[in-house]
Amino acid sequence: MTRTRISTIVILITVGAAAGFLVQVALAAGSLPKFRPEYTLALSLLFIAGITIALAVPIRRATRATVRTRIDPFHATRVVLFAKASSIAGGLLTGAAAGLLAELLVRNGGLNTDSLLRSLAVLVGAIAVLVAGLVGEFLCTVPPGDDEGKTDPAGSLET
Repeated sequence: MTRTRISTIVILITVGAAAGFLVQVALAAGSLPKFRPEYTLALSLLFIAGITIALAVPIRRATRATVRTRIDPFHATRVVLFAKASSIAGGLLTGAAAGLLAELLVRNGGLNTDSLLRSLAVLVGAIAVLVAGLVGEFLCTVPPGDDEGKTDPAGSLET
């Protein structure tokens, strides 16, 4: 599995920003209440970012320590997939939060401080998920020379 490319992240942020902006404009055009993110969404995103890093650090320690320990390859695969999913979801959410923020800044009328703070909080949480996913992918990379994948009879990866 390859690490997430920067071009993929840029495309996801662009698509998310366009979607976030257009959804707000469409809701306003339809005289419907606009989407207003809650602070708990930002806290949840920060929690997910922390979990992503917390799951990846033990794998990094096991593969890069002077005395290497065995790692269950299925666990390591799940962690790296979770990190990749976090980076992809973080890219989309970063774009969506940026789109909400852009719509707040370009609309006519006064700037609602509460909505601005909510959008900024979600933007910070989404960026945290994106960065944690990319860092988690980095932490789960196999050291050079270990990619032949030696396994013992029990199926655990010897590193």
